[in-house]
Amino acid sequence: MATTFTFLFSLLSLFSVSLLGVSGEFPPPCKRYECPRYELVASANDFEIRRYESIVLISNSPVQGDSLVGATRTGVERLFSYIHGNNSRKEQIEMTAPVITEVATGNVSAFSVSFYLPKANQENPPSAEGLRVVRLKSVYAAIRQFGGFVTDSNVEKEVAALSASLSGTKWSSAIQKGGYALGQYNSPFKLINRLNEIWFLPKAQP
Repeated sequence: MATTFTFLFSLLSLFSVSLLGVSGEFPPPCKRYECPRYELVASANDFEIRRYESIVLISNSPVQGDSLVGATRTGVERLFSYIHGNNSRKEQIEMTAPVITEVATGNVSAFSVSFYLPKANQENPPSAEGLRVVRLKSVYAAIRQFGGFVTDSNVEKEVAALSASLSGTKWSSAIQKGGYALGQYNSPFKLINRLNEIWFLPKAQP
């Protein structure tokens, strides 16, 4: 894996962006829900590069299919049941944001849906059938934000837009191919000012 120094050095030479190295201004939903902490490494007009601190997720097993929206709905139902006590200790766990759908593309796409676990539950989260705990020490991501309700078609457009923004930069060659993640910050009952994010992850994490 690349070292942190090597990774950050490569970021400095990627493209002409403002290099910040400060904690990011967290999305508005994070005033209500606990969200993973991150440092804003660089910012351009239509994307950001972030370094997330250690992240602990509760995730379902990848499911093959042709609809991100359908797979996310199914995954959220199971995870929502988990945080409301359908787990090995019947514990209630606070809702967090964003809901993360990791997409591995290919002849048939595979979708894995995750909730970020609150810090209070990260050390020893309860188990549940069909779910797994995923621990990530540090995560870099190139991120594009967009609004509205998520559909399969508008996600495809946003993925293409982020790819176009990164095209021709050294960052583009560092991105892992054949996949991305979608972060959704709002409940389905919020009709306006919705926030979603496309995440591209590098091939090697420090």
